[in-house]
Amino acid sequence: MFHNIGEILILFWQVLLALPQLWRLRHKVYDQLAYIGLASLSMVCILSLFIGGVLALQTGPVLVEHGISSVLGGMIGLSMCKELAPVMIAILVAGRIGSAMSAELGSMQVYEEIDALRTMNIDPVRFLVLPRMVAIAVSLPVLVLFSIPVGWFGGAMVCDFNQKIAVSFDSFFQNLREVVEVGDVLNGLLKSFVFALAIGIISCHQGLITRGGPRGIARSVTKAVVNSIVLILILDYFLTRFLLYVQK
Repeated sequence: MFHNIGEILILFWQVLLALPQLWRLRHKVYDQLAYIGLASLSMVCILSLFIGGVLALQTGPVLVEHGISSVLGGMIGLSMCKELAPVMIAILVAGRIGSAMSAELGSMQVYEEIDALRTMNIDPVRFLVLPRMVAIAVSLPVLVLFSIPVGWFGGAMVCDFNQKIAVSFDSFFQNLREVVEVGDVLNGLLKSFVFALAIGIISCHQGLITRGGPRGIARSVTKAVVNSIVLILILDYFLTRFLLYVQK
């Protein structure tokens, strides 16, 4: 990934330059939005529900032992909206959508369909990469926005029904409202937007440089997913540091 950083930045710049032509490609963007967003929604909700539940299951008994179970709502609320939802959903999208983007573009590259587009004077970046980048940049924050309350609900269910924790729904959400602010949710949405750009540009770049037939496509898909996940975790650290500094 890092030895291709120059090529990736050039591709990203080309996508930015192609943005004024987005309206002409709106139907391709709609198709990608449906594929990335709607098709992933059920999976995102299931994942978020159990992330919130596991978080409550792991931390609840410990906080009960120390007599501070009343802070569970705020703790799970902040964890979901600032960290777990954006990172975990981004990893899910990298595995599901990033791999598909890389495979599609890689297949087109291997079977010379991209060369055919250039022959017809159609810019592959504008025609293929731009709609995918815009769609994933819109879809991932929306998916995270759905996942946050689902994760809260999963945590509240475990806290209410687990006898070792025994924190009611009302107490859970009362503490959550006291602690979680709109800025905390925006924090997670900003992270997810940056993660989406990273997933999209890495996956598209990896697809466009694919060589070597079916085996090359498989290598590109693997590299796209692995590099996206690594970059998500690196960006998460630096974005967290930046946001903590800004919020002082």
